[in-house]
Amino acid sequence: MRLMVYSDGGARGNPGPAAAAFLILTEKGQILKKSSRCLGLRTNNQAEYEALIAALESAVAFGAVEVICHLDSEVVTKHLTGEYKVKKEVLRGLWVRAQELKKCFKAASFVHVPRTNRYIEEADRLVNEALDKASV
Repeated sequence: MRLMVYSDGGARGNPGPAAAAFLILTEKGQILKKSSRCLGLRTNNQAEYEALIAALESAVAFGAVEVICHLDSEVVTKHLTGEYKVKKEVLRGLWVRAQELKKCFKAASFVHVPRTNRYIEEADRLVNEALDKASV
């Protein structure tokens, strides 16, 4: 089974209060899962990684054989595709965890998409909703 993953993370401030969200879809576009959660104090890149990690863990639970991960973070995408080296130590552990999860699939790919992608927009909405609820 091939699943489409759309993940987003955000921080209000960098670092600041942060949240992560993701959507998992079938190839035909059926939404299997939407999830979001607050992360506490994080940088934007940490939140992006944590959103992806949560999505990958969920995809493993669904029994996915292949995942195509869509992210609006160019930095995180290029870390994962090997175009950029992970220089910041705080991100290295998150990168390692993502690499470990990648091994759970027969195939895993990481694609940079614009923030205007409709599923990324939904993930971003979930991030902001989680942050708004946490600040009440």
